Amino acid sequence: MAKFNLQALLVGLLATNASAALDGSRYLWYTSPATDWETGVLPIGNSRLGAAIFGGANEVVTINEDTLWDGPLQNRIPANGLAALPKVRQMLEANSLTAAGNLVLSQMTPPISGERQFSYFGNLNLNFGHSSGGISNYIRSLDTRQGNSSVSYTYNGVTYTREYVASTPAGVIAARFTASKAGALSVSATFSRISNILSNVASTSGGANTLTLQGSSGQAASDNPILFTGTAQFVASGATFSTSGGTLTISGATTIDVFIDVETSYRYPSASDLAAQVNSKLSAAVSQGFQKIHDGAIADASALLGRANINLGTSPNGLASLSTDQRVKNARSSFNDPQLAVLAWNYGRHLLVASSRNTSAAIDMPPNLQGVWNNQTSAPWGGKFTININTEMNLWPAGQTNLIETQLPLFDLMKVAQPRGQQMAQDLYGCNGTVFHHNLDVWGDPAPTDNYTSSTMWPMGATWLVQHMIEQYRFGGDLNLLRSATYPYLLDISKFLQCYTFSWQGNLVTGPSLSPENTYVVPSNATVSGQQEPMDLAPEMDNQLMRDVMKGIIEAAAALGISSSDSNVQAATNFIPQIRTPRIGSYGQILEWRYEYGETDPGHRHLSPMYGLHPSNQFSPLVNTTLSAAAKALLDHRVASGSGSTGWSRTWLMNQYARLFSGADVWKHLVAWFAEYPTPNLWNTNDGSTFQIDGNFGLTSGLTEMLLQSQTGTVHLLPALPGSNIPTGSAQGLMARGGFEVDINWSGGSLTSATVTSTRGGSLTLRVAGGQSFKVNGATYSGSIQTTSGTKYSITV
Repeated sequence: MAKFNLQALLVGLLATNASAALDGSRYLWYTSPATDWETGVLPIGNSRLGAAIFGGANEVVTINEDTLWDGPLQNRIPANGLAALPKVRQMLEANSLTAAGNLVLSQMTPPISGERQFSYFGNLNLNFGHSSGGISNYIRSLDTRQGNSSVSYTYNGVTYTREYVASTPAGVIAARFTASKAGALSVSATFSRISNILSNVASTSGGANTLTLQGSSGQAASDNPILFTGTAQFVASGATFSTSGGTLTISGATTIDVFIDVETSYRYPSASDLAAQVNSKLSAAVSQGFQKIHDGAIADASALLGRANINLGTSPNGLASLSTDQRVKNARSSFNDPQLAVLAWNYGRHLLVASSRNTSAAIDMPPNLQGVWNNQTSAPWGGKFTININTEMNLWPAGQTNLIETQLPLFDLMKVAQPRGQQMAQDLYGCNGTVFHHNLDVWGDPAPTDNYTSSTMWPMGATWLVQHMIEQYRFGGDLNLLRSATYPYLLDISKFLQCYTFSWQGNLVTGPSLSPENTYVVPSNATVSGQQEPMDLAPEMDNQLMRDVMKGIIEAAAALGISSSDSNVQAATNFIPQIRTPRIGSYGQILEWRYEYGETDPGHRHLSPMYGLHPSNQFSPLVNTTLSAAAKALLDHRVASGSGSTGWSRTWLMNQYARLFSGADVWKHLVAWFAEYPTPNLWNTNDGSTFQIDGNFGLTSGLTEMLLQSQTGTVHLLPALPGSNIPTGSAQGLMARGGFEVDINWSGGSLTSATVTSTRGGSLTLRVAGGQSFKVNGATYSGSIQTTSGTKYSITV
């Protein structure tokens, strides 16, 4: 991708038409500053650090560090849980469902109900002395293909510009402020935070002009709080610097460069090591200078973001030339802006690269419920890693949009959590192996969380997370990772499942467990009849997850050359037929629980019993038409009853219908998402308010699933194209499992051509749309092709 100087563009735009130059598929841009954090700020990040930028005349930049949470590791192992387990199971088998649930909540959940919560560092406040009333020619933007954000405006005849980058190579956030008139730039800078500040000082000592804020997660020193230090260092040639308490004032500057780092005791328990890390990163950044930091950050992000792109056609009536907030407003009532859909796709990829990178740190963190952006001491829903859908959804775009390495931080978190999950398995279930429940925090705390009836007692979190490890191999082909991390992790979870499950009606089943986060009506032949309960034996999602773990072991072993007679492989092979097969209910639907209970919420937001459709392949129309039809029956019923009531649920529906090859439904739910859930800065919300990032990633994944699927071992081109909605378009650089990079072109709603590049050899099985005939390298396709690494294969119709 060619390097693009947005700062220079913005200066030029002041005398021209801004909308003519800013690509509506690539840029979020606005003609006024953000006035509210959740609905207006523009986010950048280097994975470890996040910054959210208001862009006002008096600027506010909210800063996050991904290990800055609200406290130390807690011991939350339930003291009496193991003793209660057999009693709970007896009650469930006897259909004493309410009593079983009550015993679970009283004895099998921790006395400390909550895990630690994601916090924030604070705000960098920059007072430029400009009144908003005197500003003209204002524009601010975010480049989703490079990851940088800019602000420009005119005040008293002087043009002021700001550019912000988050550099993964340098490990810092950097900004440059400029004035078109020499010496016209002045600013007073401070750090601020809501609470738990230990010190907040400005300094010009030794020629280093800095702000430094030190703080704590709030516990007493004897309780090992998370400690943190953040420093902003300012460089301005020829300017005058002065300090007063925690305020640094710069006068008479033409250009001011700022370099910011925050470190915590999570990674650097020694205070001296923590301080040295901040000083080292800032010294190196200042030595390089802003331009090198900027260029390195752009090159780094562009190398990832430039791997893939999509084009869904041109929006009519000049819609794509409007500012982003106006386009979102228009989309609320009438959506006819395919370039806005592409912008949201690009934005999802930007957010993923900005919040989930494999850095030089010993431990990286994946995106949490807020990615890496939050402006509160404790984020909404704790900002945790919620692993009964949300964390997984965050990483759905990784493989398919050619960003597979963004999954690696998840495996760091799983490594942190594994020994704690092993201890939990022993103490709560009397089992070897690893168990997580429905949340993790920065410490990998695997205990049941929140004592919330319909979510807490779900011991299947690790079984879902480990699917991302096997997907890493399917897309990337890394045998070393498969051997050293994925296969051992699969075996560890399998050990737990083989111990935890028990025989019921001829199958090995889970219990106590639930179907996240749903409840049912206790039937008349059980107690307490008419009550709403979540607890059961053998929820259907559990069965599907266990099946994928065992199949993953067999697949990984084959790839590693491990014999099918190996004891671990044999155990997995023997386990599969003992898993309860899906049951089909009265209107042809997949049953969510072991029986067809009455529904308390027929339009529930979770689509848990359809896990086998997406993200798994068990219910694919190409695998099992009976189960696919039953999944569709339940999915249609959910939608007719109001499912999609959160932003992430609505985008999961996009992915589900894509897997049913129904492009019209995918587009319908895309339109419904735009009608309610995105903020003016395109952040996904839970229900029209409260930022929750998973829906951004789910939308990117859902659009990609329309264009390319590979979950069944077949590279399926245009499986769910929504016809007249996007009749002409293209995609480049998408990835299919097996290591195939795919470019696609279509016109009139049908494929015109495609190119598949084999990145590591192997067998290539192809399908186009609904099964139409096509040619590969000029010859009619008749079956799988043995490919050569680096070779391109041309598909025409």
